[in-house]
Amino acid sequence: MPTVAPDAQATSLRPPGRPATRWLILAVICIAQLTVVLDNTVLNVAVPSLTEELGATTADVQWMLNAYSLVQSGLLLIAGNSADRYGRKKMLAVGLALFGVASLGATLAQSPGQLIGARAGMGIGGALLVTTTLAVVMQIFDDEERPKAIGIWSSVNSLGFAAGPLIGGTLLDHFWWGSLFLVNLPVAGIALVAVLALVPESKSRGGDRPDVLGALLSMVGMVGVVFAIISGPVDGWLSQQVLLSAAVGVVGLALFALWELRIPYPMLDMHFFRNRRFIGAVSGGILVAFGLGGSMFLLTQHIQLVLGYGPLDAGLRMAPLALTVVVLNFTGLGARLMPRFGTPGMIVSGMTLLAGGLAAISLLGGRSYGGMLFGLIVMGVGVSIAMPTMANAIMSAIPPAKAGVGAGVNGTLMEFGQGLGVAVLGAVLNSRFAALLPMVAAGAGSLSAALGRTHTAEQRTAVHDAFAAGIGTSQLVGAAAVFLGGLLAAVLLRRAERAGTEADGAGGAPQGPDQAEGAGAPTAPAGPNPAPAPAE
Repeated sequence: MPTVAPDAQATSLRPPGRPATRWLILAVICIAQLTVVLDNTVLNVAVPSLTEELGATTADVQWMLNAYSLVQSGLLLIAGNSADRYGRKKMLAVGLALFGVASLGATLAQSPGQLIGARAGMGIGGALLVTTTLAVVMQIFDDEERPKAIGIWSSVNSLGFAAGPLIGGTLLDHFWWGSLFLVNLPVAGIALVAVLALVPESKSRGGDRPDVLGALLSMVGMVGVVFAIISGPVDGWLSQQVLLSAAVGVVGLALFALWELRIPYPMLDMHFFRNRRFIGAVSGGILVAFGLGGSMFLLTQHIQLVLGYGPLDAGLRMAPLALTVVVLNFTGLGARLMPRFGTPGMIVSGMTLLAGGLAAISLLGGRSYGGMLFGLIVMGVGVSIAMPTMANAIMSAIPPAKAGVGAGVNGTLMEFGQGLGVAVLGAVLNSRFAALLPMVAAGAGSLSAALGRTHTAEQRTAVHDAFAAGIGTSQLVGAAAVFLGGLLAAVLLRRAERAGTEADGAGGAPQGPDQAEGAGAPTAPAGPNPAPAPAE
């Protein structure tokens, strides 16, 4: 059981005196967050340019795309712990500075190796930004304003995913590929100045010693698992490289969990996983990310390979999903509905809508964009309700002194869930597609390979029909998984709330995550102005 130093305490922030200041700080944070999300997607449209101008091989391009997400996912927990220990404002500023410097390095890269190294550096800055932005939101907003603030923060992710290909395509139409990174410099510079001027500092103080081995094990475990998920669809799930990477990742995470249970000052208190509220939020968070990541992977193929739109047109036709999320979160829909439906009701409602949107696209959007548009809007409504609620539930189940670690957990779940969604739904697509292929194209591993074996219009139509059927089946599987996940998360959260209510009724304080099984409330209020809480 982790111990607590007698003099340990967490600094707490009072919200800035004027509400306008808090929302201005949120705007600065969202700008920083947007740069991170954009660089997850903006490079995809530049693959032909990179191949031609840098002489990049297929393996080089894969590393250019994946170095950023691999480094970022491997460092999320470490970055969150560093923010709690050394100061969230300080780490936010460091993250922006690193991100800006690495972006300059990417702009000036003259070889694939230099660009890969710069992308890895951007991943370090991105990990710091992802964790500190959410942690600062938790610190400066009170219980009443926090749901809307988290909703706006969450909508930036959707906006970035939708805007990345559009911004990338526009820049490449007028400039060279380095402009994709050059635009980060003024954004990072302005955000850095604003952070230093506006964002208040907060951190945990106490006798915690740095958990060096835990940090190393968490990094090895996350990088191994994420690399296996990324490489599986390309190299084959049973390839030696994927199996070895997955084994290293699983062993690393298992050793991390055992180590964290043994030491007095863990980076991540594993006793949080005894908290039903935390478990419910974690389960739901993975499945929301699973549905969203997997659906984005399928939808881009659906629009381009089934409906026949080009990359830019496909990006424009995906935009209604992101725009719906942005509009609803900025208007505070989720924050207004939360008091009426509660966390379990919001999560099950949001995930049901997300599942319904996926099912609608599968059943109505097979041959026309009209049915897909309806499904995209329904999905957007579901994401705008479920995702901020889930993030708030995860962060509220962790003491304020560990806000950075909580943000790291939330970011890790998003990375893992999205990768898992792509892997599972991609496997369903490939399996169904292979089963329906005509004999002339049997055994082909992709749509292009299958079409290359055809000789008549009828055969090409049969191949296209097989691919469309595979897309539809995988979307239905994703819808079922998201719906069942919503029910599971809602049940766990409802049980946690009842356990907390029964404890209050019996005259006892609700138990924290490091106490008995069934604890249903956070160990300390998650508002910005609690009494000093002990650092875990």
